[in-house]
Amino acid sequence: MTADGDRQPEEGPSSPFSLDGRGALVTGGNGGIGLALARGLAQAGADVAIWGTSADKNARALQELEALGVRAHAHVCDVSDEGAVEDAFAATVAALGRVDACFANAGMGGTPAAFAKQSLSEWRRVMAVNLDGTFLTLRAAARHMIERGEGGSLVATSSLTAIEAAPRSQHYAASKAGVIALVKTLAVELARHQIRANALMPGWVETDLTRPLLASEVAAEHIIPRIPLRRPAQPEDLAAAAVYLAADGSRYHTGDVLVIDGGYRLF
Repeated sequence: MTADGDRQPEEGPSSPFSLDGRGALVTGGNGGIGLALARGLAQAGADVAIWGTSADKNARALQELEALGVRAHAHVCDVSDEGAVEDAFAATVAALGRVDACFANAGMGGTPAAFAKQSLSEWRRVMAVNLDGTFLTLRAAARHMIERGEGGSLVATSSLTAIEAAPRSQHYAASKAGVIALVKTLAVELARHQIRANALMPGWVETDLTRPLLASEVAAEHIIPRIPLRRPAQPEDLAAAAVYLAADGSRYHTGDVLVIDGGYRLF
């Protein structure tokens, strides 16, 4: 009640998808899907850190994120390097104060080759970034979240190639299938710490890397007609799922794979 007897309006509950006061990390966050995830998280109110291997791309992405009015941080990091990941995570915590949601998104496609001619060195190069990098990133985040004792959200970016055949790209497909197994085991083990673990599984997404293929006759004849929504995803199409997984609205959602493919796998 106020002094004159009028009742003050009661504050309503905050949105289950608000990220105000939260800290989020996105690896591979300086372009493509990663930047779209970071942008969506920032628009929902989160302070955001991005990691990438290009200082120039990091700087451009950082400028864009800061323009959204949140605290943002960028760090050059090769996620396949254990020491680099540990240093980058410490710098991220120092910059943001906390990491409530960690998106292990950094990845590489590798060089397509007939399986019989695929080299062990190329296999290991892809695994080092896509699977080892995810392990190292999520491990650093899990240690931080366990120590803080306030729970958190771990998210890894997988791919439809994890569940569909990917001829000439077995290294990439295997790495993305491994990501799913990792996330599911983390969901069980870390639940006692109120840490959730999920994966995003995009289908065809138009990025700088995929744009030439998606503009080709091959795509027009064989890829686009198989997508019920009749278009590839834009990176921004994954942003809302990232916000959901980082927010309290998903506090009971763990061990899952969110497929965002326009229906491609169904048709």
